[in-house]
Amino acid sequence: MNQRSQERLALTGGVPVRERPFPAWPVHDHREAEALVETLDDPKWGIDSPRVERFESEFAAFQGAPYAVSCANGTVALEIALAALGIGPGDEVILPAYTFVATATAVVMAGATPIFADIEAQTYNMDPGHVAALITPRTRAILPVHFAGASADMDQILALAERHGLAVLEDAAQAVCSEWSGRRVGSLGEVGTFSFQSSKNMTAGEGGMVVTASEEAYRRVRSYQNCGRMIGGEWYRHYVPASNHRISAFQAAVLSVQLTRVEEQTARREASAAYLAERIKGEVPGIGVMSYPEQVTRNACHLFLMRYDPEEWNGIPKSRFIAGLRAEGIPCSPGYMLPLYEQDLFALDRVRQRPGRFGEAWRTVDYRADRLPNTERACYQEAIWLPQFVLLGERADMDTIVVAMLKLRGRMDELAAASD
Repeated sequence: MNQRSQERLALTGGVPVRERPFPAWPVHDHREAEALVETLDDPKWGIDSPRVERFESEFAAFQGAPYAVSCANGTVALEIALAALGIGPGDEVILPAYTFVATATAVVMAGATPIFADIEAQTYNMDPGHVAALITPRTRAILPVHFAGASADMDQILALAERHGLAVLEDAAQAVCSEWSGRRVGSLGEVGTFSFQSSKNMTAGEGGMVVTASEEAYRRVRSYQNCGRMIGGEWYRHYVPASNHRISAFQAAVLSVQLTRVEEQTARREASAAYLAERIKGEVPGIGVMSYPEQVTRNACHLFLMRYDPEEWNGIPKSRFIAGLRAEGIPCSPGYMLPLYEQDLFALDRVRQRPGRFGEAWRTVDYRADRLPNTERACYQEAIWLPQFVLLGERADMDTIVVAMLKLRGRMDELAAASD
C-alpha cells in the first residue's frame, strides 16, 4: 500500500502531498521583453504594423494554411468566420454541447440557430454519428471543437459535410499544434479559429486568429476584421457591417515569440500526458483517461482529461474528489458544469425575450428538451481537468499527481466524511 495512504488527508487537516507549485504560466523571458521594447520604439503600434503582418504570416505557415487573419480574441474569431461563410438567420449550425459558451453564442450573434450534438465518451469530442442524425434542410455548417487539444474526427465530419454540401468551421481555440493524420487542425475545413487567451498554450493575454485556404474566405474575413473595408480598397469605403477587431503590434510581438516555443512545449506536454495516463490506468481504480483514434497524430494537450467514476469511489461525488485533490496541491477543475443547452441563456422564456436582430428561428427551440447522455455524464459525474501548465513539469511532478490520488483512494471513508 502507498505510504501516503496512511496519512491524514490535507482536506481534513493533514499535510498535502505537494506544497511546491507546478510550473508558472505564461512562460516568458527576455525575448518577449525585447520584442515589446522594440515595438514601443516603432511608430506603428496598430494599423499597418509590420509586426502584425509578420505574425499572421508566421502563424499561417505554422498551421499549414495559406491565409491567417488576427483578431481581438477567439470569440471574435468565430463570429467573423461565421460572417465570412455567410451564416445568418434561418440557418442551423451543428456544434457540440460540451464546449465553451462562445462556440454557441457566436452562432447566435450571427442570427443562426445552434443545434447541439452529443460527444464521444472516450474523447469528449463531437460524435459524428449524432451529427449525421441532426442534419436538416436548414443546416448550413458543422462546427467541430478540437476539445482539450485533441482533434475531432475530421474524416467523418468532412465526409458528412461533403455529402450534404455543408461548410466546416473548426474551433481550434485549444489546439495550436494539434494534428489529424499529420495535418494541422484549423486548416482542414473552410475556416479554422484559434484563441490566445491567457490560459491557452500560447498567449498574449488575449487574441485570436482565423485561418483558411480560400482566398475568397480570407478576403471576407479580413473585411469583417477591419471595419468592413476591402483589401486594396479605399480607406473610407466600407462594404459590410463590421467592427474593428484588429490586434495591436504589442500583442503580435509577444505572440511571435510565444510561437517559437510551441513545438517544444507541446512535445513536453505530450510526453507528460502519456506517462501520467499510463500510471493512472495501471494504478488508480475508478479514474479513466481518454482514448483517441490513431489519426490524432499530435495532441496539443491543452488539458489532461480524466473520467471519474463515483461508483468506484463508494459514491463520493466528483466535487469531493476534486476538493481532496486540490487540497493535496494538485490544481484541477470540474470543467464545464452544465451542457450548453442547460445554460440560462438558452432557457426558452429568456430566448423569446431576445432582440429580433438575433433571428427568429432559434427563439422557438426548446433547448431544455435536449438530453445528451455523454455530455451530461461528463458535466455532472465524470470530467476532471488538469490545466496544460501542469504537463510542463518533470516526470516527478506527474508522480505526485498519482500519489495524491492514491492517498485519497486509501482514505475514502475520511474523504466521504469531509466537506468540499
